[in-house]
Amino acid sequence: MTPVIKKLAFKIKAVDEVGVRKVHRARMARLGGAAVYVSFLIGMLLISPEHSHFWPIMLGGLVIIMTGLLDDIYAVSASKKLLGQAAAALIVIFGGIYVEVITLPFGIEWNLGIWGLPLTFLWIIGITNAINLIDGLDGLAAGISAIVFASISVLAIMGGNELVTVMSLVLLAGTLGFLIFNFHPATIFMGDTGSLFLGFMIAVLSLLGFKTVTLFSLLVPVVLLAVPIADTLFSILRRYFNKKPISAPDKSHIHHRLLKLGFSHKKTVLMIYGLSIFFSVAAIMLAQSTLLISIFIVITVVITVELLAELIGLVHKDYRPLLNMIGRIIK
Repeated sequence: MTPVIKKLAFKIKAVDEVGVRKVHRARMARLGGAAVYVSFLIGMLLISPEHSHFWPIMLGGLVIIMTGLLDDIYAVSASKKLLGQAAAALIVIFGGIYVEVITLPFGIEWNLGIWGLPLTFLWIIGITNAINLIDGLDGLAAGISAIVFASISVLAIMGGNELVTVMSLVLLAGTLGFLIFNFHPATIFMGDTGSLFLGFMIAVLSLLGFKTVTLFSLLVPVVLLAVPIADTLFSILRRYFNKKPISAPDKSHIHHRLLKLGFSHKKTVLMIYGLSIFFSVAAIMLAQSTLLISIFIVITVVITVELLAELIGLVHKDYRPLLNMIGRIIK
């Protein structure tokens, strides 16, 4: 599908122009995400799993795809994109996919009640946009998404969740098929069509089956998506320190910072792949660990993320609280 979509993108002028915030040096076709979606759609319609959550997810995916397509073709406003994301999120939530109960340590149960709905809504919107924001280098978002889908597949198989297993494996196959054309040097970009769809599906599948969760199993998808989540959170922090609007674009995301440090395009992407694999393994271990080991894994992940942010200047070159503390201890 990808070569067909590429020709279509140029025909309807859904292209990414060269710009100050762009890494590429020539006009590139967008809409690559449509190829992933079509492959996913065909695969799922052929399999047609019998599950109450199947059609809400498919309908939500269609809404998010239409939102991305409109943006790639007509460059719609951020508010209209958010409206499309909200509609897709509400479809799956009212389809029965939301967190209801969190089991705390020592057997204490926290029934979220109606608060489970906004929590799920914010998770879906947040992860959808996190994948969208990290889509800045050839093969970066597609590769991270493939790693996450592979990890979700493993977790779903371990948990006996057939729907999530099937969906994540089909998405993994489609994303890898697209990655052949999208890895550096890319011949097509996924566009918002792809990044919003992949982010949406990752958000939904990582929650599906967690209607009743333990405190640490709730952190499994957070650890799994540590790279895009950390990049988004530090972007907000960076804009706050620089007194810029949260929605203001910049060129200081994790991939931009690694490029500025002198790493090549391909090495930067591979390094972030490595980080994603590290966090994916940590997430799988977290899902199977005791309380003490879970605490150790979470602390390790948090320290790793903070050290990375400080070392590459993800917030600001003078933002080094943990490194400064380590320096004082060593002295």
